[in-house]
Amino acid sequence: MYISQNNLAGVLEGIWHSTNLSGIPLAPANTDYQKILDDIIEQGNDCWEGSVPTIVQAAADAKEFAQQVEAYKTAKTRVAQYQLSVGVPESSETIVTGQEWNEEAMEMQDVTETIVTPAIPALDATVEETTYDMETDTSTTTTVANPLIVADDAERASAQTIIDNTPQPVIDQVNGV
Repeated sequence: MYISQNNLAGVLEGIWHSTNLSGIPLAPANTDYQKILDDIIEQGNDCWEGSVPTIVQAAADAKEFAQQVEAYKTAKTRVAQYQLSVGVPESSETIVTGQEWNEEAMEMQDVTETIVTPAIPALDATVEETTYDMETDTSTTTTVANPLIVADDAERASAQTIIDNTPQPVIDQVNGV
């Protein structure tokens, strides 16, 4: 439990940690102070005797917002990656690399280059897994879901959950709205 340490004028000067019997300064670089902010993010007012001071609550809110921004960016990046079970078709893009004079047309014309991105095939949905029994000197082969696809799907689902649960102000911040 945390307790506000105020001076005689009622201004917050530090925080007392009643479990550790230690004083913690209001210093963002202090790891104990960061732990307090984490506890406020996780537990809210329940970790504080009385009410969390406004300045400390504001710091916890700012830290949580920054964490949500990073989590949202990471999740968006993960979801944007191709699915291993689907692959990626070949694609091409023509870009302008410069201009040159065309004598026949008597004008400047764009010089272009076509960049081809090769296809990435989808992984097989299943793979064979062989287990060997040393005692009987036999092996058994079974067909299982491709563990790479299973992991990819799980990571994508986790990232999508983060995206779906991100507060709108965080989304607006990331999208520059």
